[in-house]
Amino acid sequence: MDRTAPSSHKPKRSRPWLTWLVLISLAGCATIPAPAEMDVAEATFEASESRVRTAVAQVLTEGNYEVQDADDKEPVLKTGYRNEMDGPWNGLLHSRFGRGRSKVEVTITPEGDALTHVVIRVAYEGKDSLFASWQAYVPPLPQSAANQIRLLKNALGLL
Repeated sequence: MDRTAPSSHKPKRSRPWLTWLVLISLAGCATIPAPAEMDVAEATFEASESRVRTAVAQVLTEGNYEVQDADDKEPVLKTGYRNEMDGPWNGLLHSRFGRGRSKVEVTITPEGDALTHVVIRVAYEGKDSLFASWQAYVPPLPQSAANQIRLLKNALGLL
């Protein structure tokens, strides 16, 4: 007498929902983020283009931005991300409050010998934790485009 138990082995069902879940999550990681909206301010100054260019480079350098090609005569000055001050509590602060970064793009257009039009665009991004993705935010006041215009007026001696 054969006393083998009946086989309780059921064939495995395919789980298409698991496959779709993995594919959708991978596609979400591979998409290109939307371009960040920029904070924009513009002004016209009664100063020569070279004087304004020098003042812009000075203001951005004092604000911990590294100006790219400041000596060129290109109409657009760009910076890298602002260098933040390092301190012993940065890890704790960033893990609790998140972190932000900003970069600036300045367009300088001469309008005659004594007038120069300046457009300042500030892109500010932030994230809450190490594994979060960068998101566009309104820049805080010290990095805002309006404050950069104010600092530029001050550097030119127009305030």
